[in-house]
Amino acid sequence: MTTLVTGAAGFIGYHLARALLASGEPVFGMDDLNDYYSVALKEARLAELQKFGAAFTFVKVDIADAPAMRSALAGTKLRKIAHMAAQAGVRYSIENPGAYERSNLAGQLNMLELARAADGLEAMTYASSSSVYGGNTKAPFCETDRVDHPLSFYAATKRAGELMAQAYAHLYHLPLTGLRFFTVYGPWGRPDMAMWIFTEKILAGEPLPVFGGGVLRRDFTYIDDIIDGVVATLDKPAPARDAELHPIYNIGNNCPVEVNTLIALIEEAVGAKALIEHLPRQPGDVEQTCANIDAIARDYGYSPKTPLEEGVPRFVDWYRAWHGV
Repeated sequence: MTTLVTGAAGFIGYHLARALLASGEPVFGMDDLNDYYSVALKEARLAELQKFGAAFTFVKVDIADAPAMRSALAGTKLRKIAHMAAQAGVRYSIENPGAYERSNLAGQLNMLELARAADGLEAMTYASSSSVYGGNTKAPFCETDRVDHPLSFYAATKRAGELMAQAYAHLYHLPLTGLRFFTVYGPWGRPDMAMWIFTEKILAGEPLPVFGGGVLRRDFTYIDDIIDGVVATLDKPAPARDAELHPIYNIGNNCPVEVNTLIALIEEAVGAKALIEHLPRQPGDVEQTCANIDAIARDYGYSPKTPLEEGVPRFVDWYRAWHGV
């Protein structure tokens, strides 16, 4: 029996697969290796996973293609499912909403159908997002807050994915857990995220685009802390406290900081000052994200260990090594 990790060549999926493999868990990885960002980076992540030998199996497949996915998994006995694959990015969802409909809606449905068909499945954890909280002005964000006013199509698809999971959990009594990730960062991160873009621009001496005056606040969460929480939910799915609901948890750092603070920390780690290009706030951007993590702390003892002051230099060190700068 094995654990299926979708999005295994992606940022979070790669780190999760590596953690599972390091613990002795066989992993079946799936990814479509699309070109939303560097395919070379995704292939490099896979190369790291392939160092685990026969314990890691990988198939290139699109989770929105149900027949191809079923064919790829034929004969594989699944013990757990970690569904990390998704079309990410708030701003890109404004430019290309069709990509989100395919990956985040059709893909989510196919994964739920896969879970329903799996015999003896112990757990399925899927990735949601703090974006579902939309324009919520109450901080910190709590799982009991309303989440019916998304500010981007990306957020709408992630909330829709939660509702789809809820229907399947209710109808088929599946062991599902949803995790709302809060601004994940760290080594092997995505090139479309602020941490990467800011580091790249500062090192190159290029103007750094800062939207909304740099005062937007984000609950930056280090990748290792995220993986600790994901693995915990796979190891022991929490029972629903309401018979009609499956568990959904915030997973974040519970310590939001301004983008300007992030820039200062990157400047310190790089050893150079940023050239700031101030730009208007972008459509879909929220004022602040902040995770109330009481629920996941209560059920799993989750406690983030990596402050931004430690995580940023780790990312910058990896970035320099990766690019040879």
